[in-house]
Amino acid sequence: MIRILLADDQPLVRTGFRMILDAEQDMEVIAEAGDGADAVRQARRLRPDVVVMDIRMPVQDGIAATAEITGAGHARVLVLTTFHVDEHVVGALRAGASGFLLKDTHADRLLEAIRVVHRGDAIVDPVVTRNLLEQFVHRLPDPARASASARADPAASRLDGITGREREVLALVAQGLSNAEIAAELVVTETTVKTHVHHLLTKLGARDRVQLVVLAYEAGLAGPHPS
Repeated sequence: MIRILLADDQPLVRTGFRMILDAEQDMEVIAEAGDGADAVRQARRLRPDVVVMDIRMPVQDGIAATAEITGAGHARVLVLTTFHVDEHVVGALRAGASGFLLKDTHADRLLEAIRVVHRGDAIVDPVVTRNLLEQFVHRLPDPARASASARADPAASRLDGITGREREVLALVAQGLSNAEIAAELVVTETTVKTHVHHLLTKLGARDRVQLVVLAYEAGLAGPHPS
């Protein structure tokens, strides 16, 4: 049973989430919090498996609450918000959130994300990944220059230890594609893609898919997602 704490300042939102989550046989909402400070207190007391966290809340925002909860090891945090990309997204990821979804996501996607986070993996909505790229790509190294540098000094490349197929998967991850979309592109199963992504995270020492995207750009392996 996945024990869940809901943190959102809107009672109707919490009620809707509770109805969806409690209907699942492997999930149980054990508590609700209306602000970040209360979420921290309840996470410390109840030790839930996953906290579903809103970002903008009174008393203490979701970013600060996420940092406290993950820093103390009380629970893993899945952030849900109405904002596609802004400083709050980056702040939440830096605070240690294991996942980031938009509130308008389909219920099945939310359930999948909670299970992914509970397993110890990370998940970022593909829309968020694409928008992060559009916002921050200008801060990343020039792909052509990075690629030339890697060729000049192969031993310095962080991608030396990955396979050809893993390079293909990494390039598609960098375009913001989901595992299902990558599976369709490469004509393999989604389980196979998940395995490749797990290997990439391990081999490259990346915490989540967003870090994989940055690494792909630094290595000259990817370009901005086409509009």
